[in-house]
Amino acid sequence: MSIDYFMSILKPMLEGAQMTVLLFFIAIVVSIPLGFLLTLAVKSRFKPLAWLAQTYVYLMRGTPLLLQLLVICFGLPMLPVVGEYLVLDRFVAACLGFILNYAAYFAEIFRGGLLSIDKGQYEASQVLGLNKWQTMTKIIVPQMFRVALPAVSNETVTLVKDTALLYAVAVPELLHFAQTAVNRDFTIMPFFVAGLIYLIMTLILTMFFKWLERKFKFE
Repeated sequence: MSIDYFMSILKPMLEGAQMTVLLFFIAIVVSIPLGFLLTLAVKSRFKPLAWLAQTYVYLMRGTPLLLQLLVICFGLPMLPVVGEYLVLDRFVAACLGFILNYAAYFAEIFRGGLLSIDKGQYEASQVLGLNKWQTMTKIIVPQMFRVALPAVSNETVTLVKDTALLYAVAVPELLHFAQTAVNRDFTIMPFFVAGLIYLIMTLILTMFFKWLERKFKFE
């Protein structure tokens, strides 16, 4: 593969990677806090809310993300009466699908983090005179996040790779441009270039989370 050919395919693939990165950041920024709210709903003493949250988490984790994307992009507009109001831009629909799916996974991760915290922590906060909000924000959440961080890191790296599913709903991302170059030039090299770009993105994320783990370990 010549340098000229490499540069000719690299530019459109980097443009596709911008779409990949944009989806990743939108999904992470929204799904993590939504996942935490789902965790609180699952642990709620109000049984109907807890049951709804548990059912949602089960459905989203029990069905493929690709299926969910297809339903949101192509299935919702086919619903009678309301379908015409549910036609979304493909990228917006994909963002919605990723957010709803990953929120369920983060909810389970945070639930595991909360379960790992000893009940004595709650009792100690009461002795110190902290209210429920102070207990949650100053005592429980920092410890939960420290425990959940490795799992969050793993799920975040998985999210980067799952962005390739945008190809299935006709959103022009990194893999789309790689496939276009393969079909046009009859060479497999664009796939290797796409793989290299994915590896660079996951390496950056891995290094960032390793830094976070070291920071929380020594604090």
